[in-house]
Amino acid sequence: MSKIIIRDLYVSTEGKEILKGLSLEINEGETIALLGPNGNGKSTLLQTIMGNPRYKVTSGSIFLDNIDLLKVDVDERSRLGIFLAMQNPSEVPGVNNADFLKASLNAHREKPIRLAEFYRLLDETYKRVNIPFEFSSRNLNEGFSGGEKKKNEILQMLLLSPKFSMLDEIDSGLDVDAINVVSRVIKNEQEKGKGFLIVSHYARLYDLINVDRTLILVDGKIALEGDKHLIKRVDKEGYTWLEKELGISLQEEKENEDVSLGICLTKEAMKKVK
Repeated sequence: MSKIIIRDLYVSTEGKEILKGLSLEINEGETIALLGPNGNGKSTLLQTIMGNPRYKVTSGSIFLDNIDLLKVDVDERSRLGIFLAMQNPSEVPGVNNADFLKASLNAHREKPIRLAEFYRLLDETYKRVNIPFEFSSRNLNEGFSGGEKKKNEILQMLLLSPKFSMLDEIDSGLDVDAINVVSRVIKNEQEKGKGFLIVSHYARLYDLINVDRTLILVDGKIALEGDKHLIKRVDKEGYTWLEKELGISLQEEKENEDVSLGICLTKEAMKKVK
C-alpha cells in the first residue's frame, strides 16, 4: 500500500513563510478531512505536494513511498498517482475540453487510447458526474459556472484514476444536487481503495462521505488530530475554542490562491495531443 510521507516541511511563497514544520502521513485508501482558518496553509500544502513552483520548500521532505517528490516534476507526480482538484480551476481559451482530457489520459498510458474507447469512456464519465456530453466540445472551463468547473475537475479525477486525490474546496459553488453527485463519486472511489485529502469549510460534504481522520491546520502546522467529531464541533463553534481550551493562537490571513499550476499542467498535457 502506498503512502505519502511529509516530514518537518517548511514552505514559503512570495517571501512569506506559510508552512512551518508540518509533518503528515497520508495512506492509500484513507480519507483525511483538512480543516483550519483561512490563510493558515491548507491550499499551500496541497499545491506543494502537487509541485506548484510558486511554493518554495525551504526545508523538510515529501516522499511517495521511496520516491523523493521534491526531485520530481509536476507531470511525473501526476503519473505517480497524485491528483489535485483546483480551488479555482483555470479557464483555457482555445483548448478543447475533450482534447485536453485525451491528452491527460494518454500521458498516463504506455499506448495512446483508441478514439472509440476514449469516447465511450468519456461518455460514461460525463454521466457519472451529471454533465451534458456536449461540454466535451467546449473550451476547457471557458464559460463554465463555478459548479461546472468543479464537476469538470472531478471528471478529470475519474479519468486519471489516481491513488491520491487532493480536493481543494471542491464543494464551493455547488448546489445541493451537485454536492450529492460529487459525494457519490467520492464514496465510489473510496470503495475502490483510493485515498483522499479534502479541504472544505462545510460539514455537509464530510457528512456524505467516509472520513477516517480529521486534521486542523493552524499557523502552518497540524494543531490537532481527531475523528469526524472534530468536524461537527468546528461546524458548530468555529475555531475560537482551540484558543480558549488548548491555548492555540489563531490567525487568519489571505492565502495565495495561485492557479498557474492548472495552466502549466494544461500546456504540458496539450503537448501530447498530437
